[in-house]
Amino acid sequence: MRLESRHWVFLGLFLVILLSMLLQIDLGVKVSQDTQRMHDYIENLPPGSVLMLSFDHEASSLPEIRPLALAVLRHAFANGHKLIGVALLAEGTGIGYRLMEQVGKEYGKVYGEDYAFLGFKPQYIAAMLSMGESIRQTFPEDYLGRPYDDLPMLAGITNYEQVDGVISIADGSLTTHWVEYAGNQYGVRVSAAVAAAMVTTYDPYLASGQMHAMIGGLRGAAEYEQLIHRGGSGLRGMLAQTAAHVYVILMIIAGNVVYFLNRKKGRKR
Repeated sequence: MRLESRHWVFLGLFLVILLSMLLQIDLGVKVSQDTQRMHDYIENLPPGSVLMLSFDHEASSLPEIRPLALAVLRHAFANGHKLIGVALLAEGTGIGYRLMEQVGKEYGKVYGEDYAFLGFKPQYIAAMLSMGESIRQTFPEDYLGRPYDDLPMLAGITNYEQVDGVISIADGSLTTHWVEYAGNQYGVRVSAAVAAAMVTTYDPYLASGQMHAMIGGLRGAAEYEQLIHRGGSGLRGMLAQTAAHVYVILMIIAGNVVYFLNRKKGRKR
């Protein structure tokens, strides 16, 4: 097959992204106030605080959601907090469990004592309201099929009153329901780690105080990784994204230069 100019352009873009993902270059990303607020919230909680992480996303958003989730999980585990994982979208179930298990092993945490994953519950509004009355009745067993009462860290956790905050990891509108039902009705502190496309949707909740803190998108993940001094796919992704944008701009400039040179030659002929 004969390679045309567009094939070389795409090949060049692939190589730029590949090399930028392999390199360790500090971009010096400026940390936003929103990201700093989320970091300070988790940082200032007393050790042993209980946080509920809800994986409210689909698998298609994993490249953006995974760095956000890993950054929050690493910070929470490093500070000695107890984590309860749930999923209110089916696709987030297996993803959430694997991420919690991965980071739990990194920090030497024990399942059932330091963290637990309760799994998926359909009818998310009903599940949120039900947990406000009894988490045990909503999830009588965890994701692995173990009875709720067999997990030591869940002893004494009845409902939201024993939970210090909920962090919704979302790519859609489910965080809104956490604010409206868990937050407004039960007084639980709701924060979020969301896809970049949803940041403007939740800005009014943040400004009104209905949502406590929020980080968004790949940039939010990169900022958070800087704050916890733990590099990850957020910083690498930002580098690759920046390199790709620069490459595209250079290709546009080069294309215009070639076009006008050829045009000039055509006029001379």
